[in-house]
This record gives sequence, structure tokens and C-alpha cells, in this order.
Amino acid sequence: MPRVSSDQLEARRRQILDGARACFARHGYEGATVRRLEQTTGMSRGAIFHYFRDKQALFLAIAAQDARVMAEVVAEQGLVQVMRELLSSPDSRPAGWTGTYLETARKARTDPTFRESWQAYSAELTGATRARLERQAASGALRPDVDLTVLTQYLELVLEGLVSHLAMGLPAGDLGRVLDVVEQSVRRAGAPADV
Repeated sequence: MPRVSSDQLEARRRQILDGARACFARHGYEGATVRRLEQTTGMSRGAIFHYFRDKQALFLAIAAQDARVMAEVVAEQGLVQVMRELLSSPDSRPAGWTGTYLETARKARTDPTFRESWQAYSAELTGATRARLERQAASGALRPDVDLTVLTQYLELVLEGLVSHLAMGLPAGDLGRVLDVVEQSVRRAGAPADV
């Protein structure tokens, strides 16, 4: 029997994650049945669950991967940039980011086991946001009259509201301009934009 290389194993794992992300984003957690997961990944149930213990482990892997990508964007460009990317292309970066984020929030609210597993990844995004704000504050770019903890929570609430808005299919309209206001609201007057 031919051996499968580690590159091939990683490619299969990525294929499962990419297909499952699209499936969860389109059908929600409950609607992403094993049959649908097989169809969107192009893999059998045995292959899928060879890589992931169960559906929840698969979903958590996707949510964790998305949280890491979001944290990278936050570290480089700020949380408002994450929101701008969601707004410009809600079904991409990676595919289904908005739907997966919303399903993550819903599952964390209703499933204590998932919430406990998710907290470390959620903390990673919060930590990246806080670190970015600390750097911005040190450079004099942030308004000095609001505590960084409050600014972090404020930006996270705006993100959650934007995701809910997009996930409900509501019109995006002037939300880009709304994000301009959000950015301006945390900056020191006259400071450049990039929170």
C-alpha cells in the first residue's frame, strides 16, 4: 500500500476545512449534516472524521482558524480593517467568514462545552485587538480619555453587530461610512486612521 505524504495529508485536511467552512456558513451548524459535509468537501464521512473527532471538533477547527486569521489582520491593520473586509466581501476571506463567525457566537451562547473550547481562540482575538490599541495609544493615535479595555469592548461589540447585520442579509448601504465614524470615535483628533 502506497504511503501518503504529510503534504498530501495536510492538503486533504485543508480541503475538508475549506469545504466544511462553506457548508457551515451556508447551512448553519445544525444544517451542516454529514451528508452535506461529504458533498461540499468531496470526501467520505470516514475521511472527514479521520481528521476530526466529530462535527463539533471540525467546526471548532474552522472557528479557530478564522480567529487566527482575524487576529493577524488586527495585529497588522486593526479590528476596523477586519470589519471593512467583512463588509466588502461578506462571503469570502476566507469563504463564509461572516456566517461562520455568527454560528460561532450562537454556539458559544447555547453550548457550554463549545463555549469553553472557544474561549481561548476568542481571547486571542481580544488580545490582538488590545495589543494593537496599546501600540496606537503609545504612538498618541488614540483618544486618551477612554480606557483601552472600554475601547476594546466597544470595537468588539461593533464587530458583532456588523456580523449580525450582514448575516441577516440586511443592506450594507453606508456601513463603510459608519466604520469611518467608528474609527474616528476612538482616534485622537488629527491622528491618522488605522485602528
